[in-house]
Amino acid sequence: MDQIRLLAVGNSFSEDALYYLHDICEAAGVSCRAVNLYIGGCSLQQHRENFVSGEKRYEYQLNGRFDGRMVSLQEALTEDTWDYVLMQQASHDSGIWDTYEPWLTELAACLRQCCPGAEFLLHKTWAYEQDSAHSAFVRYHCSQKEMYEKLTACYARAAAQLGMRLIPSADVIQEVRRRAGFRYEHGEQSLCRDGYHMHMIYGRFLLGALFYAFLTGRDICANPFCPEEAQADKIETIRQSIVTVLS
Repeated sequence: MDQIRLLAVGNSFSEDALYYLHDICEAAGVSCRAVNLYIGGCSLQQHRENFVSGEKRYEYQLNGRFDGRMVSLQEALTEDTWDYVLMQQASHDSGIWDTYEPWLTELAACLRQCCPGAEFLLHKTWAYEQDSAHSAFVRYHCSQKEMYEKLTACYARAAAQLGMRLIPSADVIQEVRRRAGFRYEHGEQSLCRDGYHMHMIYGRFLLGALFYAFLTGRDICANPFCPEEAQADKIETIRQSIVTVLS
């Protein structure tokens, strides 16, 4: 694929995911228009309610940057012919199935009416860092393993129910966390910057690189983009982890 037009109905986790996507695509000659509709911590239920109200509650983030506009869901959905429309649950609710329905199915139906030609995707968001101070981490007994297992079960159920593909961010992050250089329990680099959002360089690169590989089918190891100030060995670890998870 030489062109990507992606709209994320999201929050700060999709903000992290799309920050570097345009840069990575540009380095490979792939045209990319990635828009994130941003409300911090926004849940599926809130997105559904926003669709019904039609209010201009979303920051419009184009290719990783806020362009100054506030828009409604309907405005963003109908302004372009999107190839992909992305949905995700708020991170704090990601491992609790009762927070998904009926809002997920209702939201998907609304979005599909506006974008009948798009592929709808689910973004499998990640588990918090081991010592995260996020107030909702107690829902998972402050266990990264428990949070990962529970959100994995919820996203798998949601994807099967709606017939959507999952972008496996959570899986790649767990894979990287096991590898040298990112073993936080040994005092190495955390992929999070505050215990739950992604690190500004390595975490955000990981997500952008994964989205690029997932959407284009291209080899991320052949893509030359590397963020400034990044260590080459850590970037290579991330690339290899993406290949491992997607293979």
